[in-house]
Amino acid sequence: MPFAVVTGAAGFLGSHLVDWLLGAGYQVLGIDNFVTGNPANLAHLEHEPRFDLLVQDVSEFLSVPGKVDQIFHLASPASPIDYLNLPIQTLKAGALGTYRALGLAKAKGAGFLLASTSEIYGDPLVHPQNEEYWGNVNPIGPRGVYDEAKRFAEALTMAYHRSHGVKTHIVRIFNTYGPRMRLHDGRVVPAFIGQALEGKPLTIFGDGSQTRSFCYCSDLIEGIFLLSQSALADPVNIGNPTELSILEFARLICRLAGLPERLEYKPLPVDDPKQRRPDITRADKTLGWTPKIDLETGLRETIDWFRAHRPEARRGGAERPDRSVTPSRSH
Repeated sequence: MPFAVVTGAAGFLGSHLVDWLLGAGYQVLGIDNFVTGNPANLAHLEHEPRFDLLVQDVSEFLSVPGKVDQIFHLASPASPIDYLNLPIQTLKAGALGTYRALGLAKAKGAGFLLASTSEIYGDPLVHPQNEEYWGNVNPIGPRGVYDEAKRFAEALTMAYHRSHGVKTHIVRIFNTYGPRMRLHDGRVVPAFIGQALEGKPLTIFGDGSQTRSFCYCSDLIEGIFLLSQSALADPVNIGNPTELSILEFARLICRLAGLPERLEYKPLPVDDPKQRRPDITRADKTLGWTPKIDLETGLRETIDWFRAHRPEARRGGAERPDRSVTPSRSH
């Protein structure tokens, strides 16, 4: 039975990846310190014999007994509220956390996949963004703690690949949404849905002309898994190239939620990207991957989930438990 380690396992995407891997026949060790992850995302696995959880900060020394086949490094604060409130932890997850996870991959002879981000492109001067574009990032701006942490993580990953022969993969994740997002994490999808369901005006920053492209979580996780099974070391964009303005998106949320359109305009945040759309040619040609879930279908699923889970989603992360859970394993 193949064995995988997932850092950031209690996060929105980490928990969906754990489910996917278990469904694919893996034994999985999840690692999370619950700074931004939510234990409720893994509660359904409490009695799953092929899943163990290690409660630990990924920037600390990682030790896993036995054979490891694949490491998926997703641990990082990833929403604007989180990385603006936790700048040092964000930088440590991208730098020390990636270093620790790569060291484990090297020691175990395991494959390694880094969850990078479209934010490495910054406020792009090339549109749509392809993997050859180097980006336009403000390294000392408030968003730089996240952008540069991921850019460093990519550089470190490629260094381990070239210098130590570690089989590495880098996925650049574009805006992803779906069940298990935290309601008030600052990302546009839960922000708009939460405001709509609470009867509040939807907050539009700037004039709403900035664009985004939204990928449903199951599509994203499938792309990550396919990449992990490939021989491709170069970065790969995984996202949905359907692009629309924030204003168009707000109106769509109101329509799908069956609520009247109420909008409130505020100043644009510092270094907020004006446009975002992935060029997914590489993913299509090398992995045979393209997204399957259209935006309206995915948003309806997400709105329904928030309606059913608003109390849990609003609470967000949890306090860090007092001690780690020691993983038990058999091979």
